[in-house]
Amino acid sequence: VQLQASGGGLVQAGGSLRLSCAASATVRYTMGWFRQAPGEEREFVAGISWTGGTTYYADSVKGRFTISRDNAKNTVYLQMNSLKPEDTAAYYCAASESNYPSRRARDFASWGQGTLVTVSS
Repeated sequence: VQLQASGGGLVQAGGSLRLSCAASATVRYTMGWFRQAPGEEREFVAGISWTGGTTYYADSVKGRFTISRDNAKNTVYLQMNSLKPEDTAAYYCAASESNYPSRRARDFASWGQGTLVTVSS
């Protein structure tokens, strides 16, 4: 499956952005968002099960970010509120091939190209 992420941009601290990830086909498994800041390793941000009934987050974004999916549109979203400068990174969506709620990048088989989020202070 091919994934296309969009919605990144420049925003001031405290602002909001919504990222979208459109899949080329139906993904009946866990999908997730990861991010990678310059000079840092890629880190898990949020994940969601096929039905949307299970969502899970990194501690650093819990309470500020919300992941959701619209399976009729083959699209996953990441609503990001109360953004902080430390949220600045390239954000990647990814699709797993299981419904295990993994936080490990190696458990996700398909990746989008990344969309850049820059939060100014």
